[in-house]
Amino acid sequence: MTASLTLRPTLYEETVPAGGHTSFVLKRGQLLRISDVEGGANVSLLLFNASEKSERLNLPDTLKGQHTARLTSGHCLYSDMGRVLAAITADTCGWHDSFGGVLNAEEVAEKYGQGRYQELRNGFFRNGMDNLLVEMGKWNLNLQDLLMNLNLFSRVDVDAAGTFHFQPGNSKAGDYIELYAPMDTLVVLTALQHPMDPNPHYAPKPVRLSWSKVESDGISVLCRTSRPENGRAFHNTERLYI
Repeated sequence: MTASLTLRPTLYEETVPAGGHTSFVLKRGQLLRISDVEGGANVSLLLFNASEKSERLNLPDTLKGQHTARLTSGHCLYSDMGRVLAAITADTCGWHDSFGGVLNAEEVAEKYGQGRYQELRNGFFRNGMDNLLVEMGKWNLNLQDLLMNLNLFSRVDVDAAGTFHFQPGNSKAGDYIELYAPMDTLVVLTALQHPMDPNPHYAPKPVRLSWSKVESDGISVLCRTSRPENGRAFHNTERLYI
């Protein structure tokens, strides 16, 4: 399900290597496409108001406000001020996880064994917590600002007993998700395996980032109208720019 199939001129593209991390401001009116290059990728994502970084992604409100436990096209990513940090306008994957979090260095060592820089050089085993904190530090953010993250391309089901189950193969090569920014949004992300991925080997996958400019926010209509709560969240966001 997508909001638009219109081809748009690309402003910029880059690839985040397996295990890599990056951060940037997605400006108001821009669209970011995140693509799974090889299949089986996972991207741990944080979002902040670029102008006031104490405002950040609130996943509990995002899920409650839209009456869902999974995120896909037509959904919005709410801030803790009831604004829309990003709207999911297109998604070929169909399911993105809000529960799994990220691993720290100790948990990575326990799961995959020792993968030190001294032996592996740039192939050393990285962890989501440190990768996100490195990027957050560039924007004067620290550990107290590291809250719940969204895991793109990954699916986690919850059974009747409340047990989480990771579903391998949720994302295929070429799958993508598009995020439209109705406000200036600081994006922080890292390309590492999902914490619940049963693969016993450290094997993160690369992802491609592509920026484009949207001339009209008509691309957000699906998200704006999918829930009454979303309409109010867009209203709250637009008040910033009166």
